[in-house]
Amino acid sequence: MTAPIPRDTVVDALVDRLRDDVLSGRYPPGSYLPPERELAGGYGVTRTSLKHAIVRLTQAGLVETRHGVGTRVRDYERLGGPELLPMLARTVGPAWMGEIFQVRREVGALVAAKAAAHAAPPHRDRLRALVAGLGDAPDAGAAQLAECELHRVIAAATGNRVYGFLVNSLLNAYLAVRDGFTHAFADPGAAADRVRPLVEAICAGDAAAARAAADAYFAETEALMLAGPA
Repeated sequence: MTAPIPRDTVVDALVDRLRDDVLSGRYPPGSYLPPERELAGGYGVTRTSLKHAIVRLTQAGLVETRHGVGTRVRDYERLGGPELLPMLARTVGPAWMGEIFQVRREVGALVAAKAAAHAAPPHRDRLRALVAGLGDAPDAGAAQLAECELHRVIAAATGNRVYGFLVNSLLNAYLAVRDGFTHAFADPGAAADRVRPLVEAICAGDAAAARAAADAYFAETEALMLAGPA
């Protein structure tokens, strides 16, 4: 029997547990969840709490409920959107992080080139300030968050808000499991040095150099993150 969930966070915890059970394959796409009474009893919660949790999973695009039929797991790989990436990264991270990193490299290089072509003076000033702040970060966690903000500004510099949404979706997936990659920012000064060529190319308005610098930067940081702590 599934371990009961503490009452003080019952709906939030139930959403997490059900989400994990769906994404880990306990309830695969196309299958129906057990009847409400059975499911609620298995998790040690009331049917009211279960209903609230299922509503939230429906809003997330993981399940759909048909009156008189039941709650079915959606084919989220075919029908889902980037909003599911943080859930997938938390639940079945190793199976998805390789693909997330690949898209990070490819989208990041494209965004960097667009930013170089369209960045306005305020974007350039902000990027330079963020590199300086990254180098002066008090610890690895602060440096990691400064680097994330830098990528948001690069996306904004493209002038295309859709690139911003794409970058946000990748960052949200990364931030969901960021504790596992903080070691890559243990030396904030070195982290700033790694990203500086990319920022300099964008600020110089050189799209080709920005794309090349982005390719190099994402490849290097990915290797550091996947290598684990020294």
